Amino acid sequence: MKLKILHTPPSVGDTERPVPRWAMRLAYALPLLLLPSCLWRLPFAVHFEMGQVQDLGLPPYGVSIPYVLGLSVLSEAIAFLTIGLVRGWGEVAPTWIPVIGGRRVRPMAAVVPAVLGGLILTLLFTSVPIGDGRRLTLYGIADSAGYTSDAWQALATVCLTPIAAWGPVTVALGIAYYRRRTAPSPGQGS
Repeated sequence: MKLKILHTPPSVGDTERPVPRWAMRLAYALPLLLLPSCLWRLPFAVHFEMGQVQDLGLPPYGVSIPYVLGLSVLSEAIAFLTIGLVRGWGEVAPTWIPVIGGRRVRPMAAVVPAVLGGLILTLLFTSVPIGDGRRLTLYGIADSAGYTSDAWQALATVCLTPIAAWGPVTVALGIAYYRRRTAPSPGQGS
């Protein structure tokens, strides 16, 4: 007798093998997970400091607006690319892409950038609190930003904390992609 709570994931018509349900959900949730940090960043482009106490001067608008908008758009675009790890366009390149369009994507051509990118993102967005408002980061010891009120600090925490999951989620999706694409076919035996 098969338990009702354990089930095989539904077949996604455009992938060679079924994608695990958890991977599909994570891949589609990742752009939404990063959205609060991208939206949090936008007011800084027009020098609204979101309650942060800043000692440093801000760059001119001609620099801050394109930089902040570009960073937010780039973050979301990279997050959307992880959906390719659970969809058919991550297995066969879309035909509109010059040179490689319509060809099968080698598993390692998707896995290596996903896992390396995920590890880099994990290092970039991981910090360890060490006390006195300081934290240990990849760049060394950094002071936490000060805020004018607890409400601003709470909003910053809610908006910025999910970005720490970006790297581990990307690594997990890359590994799931590799396992799905390189597993022996059911007819090949062991």
